[in-house]
Amino acid sequence: MTESVLPDIEPGRRRAPKRRSGGLRILLVFAVFAAALALAFVYVVRPAWDRLFADPEDYPGPGKGEVTVVIDPGQSVQSMGEELEELDVVASSEAFVDAAKANADSQRIQAATYTMRKQMKASDAVAYLADPANAGAGNTVTIPEGARVRDVVATIVEKTDFTKPQLTKLLASPSTIGLPAEAAGNPEGYLYPATYEITDSTTPKSLLSQMVAKTAAVEKDLGIAGRAKQLGLTPHEVITVASILEYEANREPDYPKVARVIYNRLDDGMRLQLDSTVSYVSKRKGDVWTTAEERQDDSLYNTYQHEGLPPGPIGSPGQATIEAALRPADGPWLYFVPDYENDTTVFSTTLAEHNVAVERLREYCRTHDEC
Repeated sequence: MTESVLPDIEPGRRRAPKRRSGGLRILLVFAVFAAALALAFVYVVRPAWDRLFADPEDYPGPGKGEVTVVIDPGQSVQSMGEELEELDVVASSEAFVDAAKANADSQRIQAATYTMRKQMKASDAVAYLADPANAGAGNTVTIPEGARVRDVVATIVEKTDFTKPQLTKLLASPSTIGLPAEAAGNPEGYLYPATYEITDSTTPKSLLSQMVAKTAAVEKDLGIAGRAKQLGLTPHEVITVASILEYEANREPDYPKVARVIYNRLDDGMRLQLDSTVSYVSKRKGDVWTTAEERQDDSLYNTYQHEGLPPGPIGSPGQATIEAALRPADGPWLYFVPDYENDTTVFSTTLAEHNVAVERLREYCRTHDEC
């Protein structure tokens, strides 16, 4: 046994009892902490909780004054709400989005110019926009996504007093309408698809300049220069890819995947073999096919005959396709073909898989008109 060592205590004396202050300190710290939590709940957590579950801010209506609202083709409900909030038509975009979800007619909102009141109740604003009778207040020109220069000219001539010679002359002098240097004198792809209001002061030059300026503004908002560089592309090449997506994909969720196919083929040194670029040259319309004769054309836009991207856009891309060109999906696909029967696109990694999908499409198109 080891020797025990005891404290040196004088016989007959007790040790002084320890002062038990530790428990009191713990209670005090706990009380302070609990008070802090209570204050945090009252001044931070509860207000945030209330804001999270409270109804979004809304005006009682009916509103006052007038403001012009332009709804663009393909504009989302969220984007509409943000625009209306900025114009003080509604109190908050959240209230507008909620009202649109509650009103099935909101799906009928058309791209047009509307004259609306300020400080409207959100549900009234949705109902107003959904009424076709209110669309087109004032004279407007709507350019849809994918529109080509020839289509843009035809639409303007149809909707205004401007003539084809006036427009053609301006388009042949790119500096007069502010066309960027990257376009190399070709306005294709740089007349942004949107709805434009025609007023007494609008001229052919001011209208085309507005379309070009809108493209530049969207490019700036999306940071296209920097993001294109990250992909090893120029902004012009991104606009070219986006314009192809407008014709090659039949629904928005497929845009990024088609972009990935294009980039994968470029990386592998494969020709793109896109019917859309061939149709751009032949001016073919009405279906997704091209003939052997069309695919023999030696135009640089013929991606069956030439490697790489075509020299420029084949139409005017909208924001969704530009975004997809900048943010392609991840995947190994090298082929794709539309599937009209199921309203989707079939993506394949091998030619054998692709040929099966193509034959399925051909069979469907033999008995259906949409392709």
